[in-house]
Amino acid sequence: MKHLLVAAVTALFFNLATAVEVAGVKFDDKTRLGPGELVVNGAGLRKKAVFKVYAMALYLPEKSGDAAAVLAAKGGKRISISLLRDLSAQQFVEALQEGVANNHSEVEMANLKDRLKQFSDTLLAAGEPKTGTSVFIDWLPETGTRLTVNGQVKGKDLAGDDFYKALLKIWLGNKPVQDDLKQALLGKAS
Repeated sequence: MKHLLVAAVTALFFNLATAVEVAGVKFDDKTRLGPGELVVNGAGLRKKAVFKVYAMALYLPEKSGDAAAVLAAKGGKRISISLLRDLSAQQFVEALQEGVANNHSEVEMANLKDRLKQFSDTLLAAGEPKTGTSVFIDWLPETGTRLTVNGQVKGKDLAGDDFYKALLKIWLGNKPVQDDLKQALLGKAS
């Protein structure tokens, strides 16, 4: 019995010691997605002016510090966002749409248009994201991009890895929403 207790306490300490914390939000060092396990690649803080907007983490099958390699990587992926302030659903959607548009040509945007509208409509239908709201944007190779808000799957999965890559480019593209956040997600936080 004593050995089990020591093992449990050691495991708990190990998990706490390896969790990543950003602005008071703890992200696990590993997570399960579908049949596989993902590791936290990096985590960072999205700021707008002086305001902390959200903390986020990027989970991948294996760590990578190269944005192009992350975008090309096969297997499941997760973007985990925890809101640090209240936003309107419209603000959240407009920020995502702007981030996608900033990293794609008109031709690419035309190809993404219908899925981006579906994704945006699903976010709007999910309601106002308040402080503490948890958002997962997952890539499941078998089914597509899945949106989960506060543990509830929203809408239907959207096919095409090009769509998930388009979302990733909001933070990892050539024109990321915030340069230091891109570096943090790539595990290069200063």
